[in-house]
Amino acid sequence: MDMWLAVQAFILGVVEGLTEFLPVSSTGHQIIVADAIDFGGQRAKAFNIIIQLAAILAVMWEYRRKIVEVVVGLPREAKAQRFTVNLLVAFFPAVILGLSFADLIEKWLFNPITVATALVVGGFVMLWAEKRPHKIAAETVDDMSWQQALKVGCAQCLALVPGTSRSASTIIGGLFFGLSRKAATEFSFFLAMPTMIGATVYSVYKHRELFAGGEDIYVFVIGFITSFIFAMLAVRALLKFIASHSYAVFAWYRIVFGVLILATWQLGFIDWASVGE
Repeated sequence: MDMWLAVQAFILGVVEGLTEFLPVSSTGHQIIVADAIDFGGQRAKAFNIIIQLAAILAVMWEYRRKIVEVVVGLPREAKAQRFTVNLLVAFFPAVILGLSFADLIEKWLFNPITVATALVVGGFVMLWAEKRPHKIAAETVDDMSWQQALKVGCAQCLALVPGTSRSASTIIGGLFFGLSRKAATEFSFFLAMPTMIGATVYSVYKHRELFAGGEDIYVFVIGFITSFIFAMLAVRALLKFIASHSYAVFAWYRIVFGVLILATWQLGFIDWASVGE
């Protein structure tokens, strides 16, 4: 076993687990951290697919009761049917744009400079959103209308730009469109399920040749287990945090982190534009 490779897998598993459901951009952090520790190439593509799957399985486990409740009630309960429709309505905008532009986005925007810029801009948008007076029309995810779900789904499309954050887009979008902070956060979690599972299936199919061999299987195992555990911890901590706090702390974190990346690049300390090439 290559110990440094194992450490890299652990680090990236922690990063994915902690950031996937926080409004700080997991993809952005993965790009920056992977570049900083020199973890790249074809192995990295397959590895990222595995650890993202682990993160989504963690949140599905956390909400297993709600999932079972919806599945069992779907044939006859209006609440379960409305919830399912809302998820589907919110899911499709990102599918359409993702399938249309994913390759172009990956080619031109998957770099630390784009990520850092999006982190800073998104941080200021979050601060502005938190300072606006909130008019709550839906206290829980079961109170949402399909129109609100569609608007949140459109907001999620902004996350196609790395560094924007899928969680930030859906949560802040939910606040704009009348959801309570708890409803916006939980709907973001539920919307992540079909979105990330769909993205994982698409990525596995697109890069299926990367899974043909069994080399470095321990790297995938370490990353998967680490991502699963830390994603579960992050989801639980976030729900407790928002019960009495705003998202301003995450906004300031985004701004500071993004400015740090841009400053080290501009001052010539780290050539982020070429790291990992």
